Amino acid sequence: MLLPRLADQALRSALARQAAVALIGPRQVGKTTLARMLGAEGEALYLDLESQEDRDKLANPRLYLERFADRLVILDEIHRVPELFQTLRGLIDQGRREGRRVGRYLILGSASIDLLRQSGETLAGRIAFVDLSPLTVLEIGSTRADLDRLWLRGGFPDHYLAPDESASLSLRKDFIRTYLERDVPAFGSRIPAETLGRLWTMLAHRQGGLLNASELGRALSVSTQTVTRYIDLLVDLLLVRRLRPYSANIGKRLVKAPKVYVRDSGLVHALLDIADLDRLTGHPVFGASWEGFVIENLLSLLPHRTQPFFYRTAVGAEIDLLLERPDGALWAIEIKSGLSAKPRRGFYVACEDLKPKQAFVVYAGEERYPLAEGIEAIGVREMAGLLAGRETDQG
Repeated sequence: MLLPRLADQALRSALARQAAVALIGPRQVGKTTLARMLGAEGEALYLDLESQEDRDKLANPRLYLERFADRLVILDEIHRVPELFQTLRGLIDQGRREGRRVGRYLILGSASIDLLRQSGETLAGRIAFVDLSPLTVLEIGSTRADLDRLWLRGGFPDHYLAPDESASLSLRKDFIRTYLERDVPAFGSRIPAETLGRLWTMLAHRQGGLLNASELGRALSVSTQTVTRYIDLLVDLLLVRRLRPYSANIGKRLVKAPKVYVRDSGLVHALLDIADLDRLTGHPVFGASWEGFVIENLLSLLPHRTQPFFYRTAVGAEIDLLLERPDGALWAIEIKSGLSAKPRRGFYVACEDLKPKQAFVVYAGEERYPLAEGIEAIGVREMAGLLAGRETDQG
């Protein structure tokens, strides 16, 4: 079963305006499927650079790729051959002189690390970037069961579409093990898989908590600097998110540490061995899991140049997600895991501090209604639709 992806149109638009496009997302998120579906429309050349056979074809990359100057070339897992970027630059510049200006190369990468660094430096002015996140609430069915399944299993297509909860959980545990034992070493990181796995699990237990690297370091018997380096790697691999605190000159002491989330809710639950909704409902991570799920869905749909933060003062005024729009306007979002949309007093205080243009409480229900002057209750689907600039079907 193939689910339509919102990134499809963004990818087509990018290929229509740039010579090279990088489609960025974690492994197994659906990059290859999306790229090959698009490529099949025009007989694109697909090269899997994790395959030794395909890498051998690029022994002389310029000579090989020049033969396909009139076709889209899809280069999957390009971090395996980082030296290819310099060749692509020369081919793109040659193509521009010959009138072939756009839609030349589609680059797929499972991490932001070297891919963004290499392409940003080598292909500056020649490349566009498109992010592919796990499935969002706008890419699945409209029932409550669909939403609960996405929350429990997460948004990686194979995990979401598995035949049952047991199969999905097994796939997610295999995914975690593969990252720890194969993918992390593939990026040249000499990090003990067991230690990184323990850290990943600890972050799941502390989902949405303030980062305390020294406390994590003591628990793992490693230095604070080592913990920071490990988290940097998980962030670069698009598996963990650090949400920055908002800083404002309002005369109050503000929290300065970032909040940390395991980005996919299904991986949170696999790391904690939560197999079904009954266990999730009774687990201490329940509220934080919903918060992370909502935040990740909303951030994957943010309009261009909108910046995400959280806001918290030393005395407890707090906004779970604060969006700074390109015009400087603020949107404040409180997240509640229950069917009651009543926000905490700290949210009202924080809104008094910052005076956001829009304020919402995203809750587990679907009805949209006013809570107070300037504050609305809203479901996650409709909130996502607002950010994406589209209407949603309620079911």
